[in-house]
Parts: sequence; structure tokens; C-alpha cells
Amino acid sequence: MKWFLILWACPVLLLTSWYGLSYYDMNFGIFMLTRQAHDLVFAIYGHVLGMPPESIPPLVARAIAFDSLIVFAIIAFRKRREIRAWYRRRFPADQPSEPAAAPFASDANLSSAP
Repeated sequence: MKWFLILWACPVLLLTSWYGLSYYDMNFGIFMLTRQAHDLVFAIYGHVLGMPPESIPPLVARAIAFDSLIVFAIIAFRKRREIRAWYRRRFPADQPSEPAAAPFASDANLSSAP
């Protein structure tokens, strides 16, 4: 499971960090992080896909969100017993509305008070 998360998170982190740095032209002297490279990459993808380059980033964001939901659903399915146990500890079952007996009541009341 650890490798599954690593193999999912590394490309997502790499892509989002590249996109953010190149979009705002924070290049640190690296050509791949320049705005020109950013525009070139999306122009090439747009040409290959036959769509305008500015419509690609929202599609990629939706794909990442959908993939993330699938990954978290798989994790939740694998850990469903632990999640159920945590939920039951956090939110215990409701108490019955009429208790069978008062908690401190005793059948043999030794008090002689009226």
C-alpha cells in the first residue's frame, strides 16, 4: 500500500509543482521551469490533441482529482474495518430511551426515611 501511494503521489506532485513554477515563471535558471517552456509544452499537447492549449490544464486537474478519488476509495476499502471501528468508538450507539433500571436503584432499600 505504501508503494501504491508513492507511485501515485510522486507524478502528481511533480506535475503540479512543475505547472505552478512554470506558470508563474519561477525558473531558478532552469529552462523547463520558464513560462516559454510552459507555453511550448501546452502548445505541443494542444496540437497533438487537436484542441486549444488553454483548455488542457483544467482537463488535467479534473483527471488528477478523479484519480485521487479512486486512490482514496481503494485505501478506504482496504481499511474499512479500521474506519468502522474508529467510527464506532467516536460515535457510540444511542442509549435506549427508557433504561431498564435506574443506575443507583436497589431492591433492598435500607433507608427508613419517608
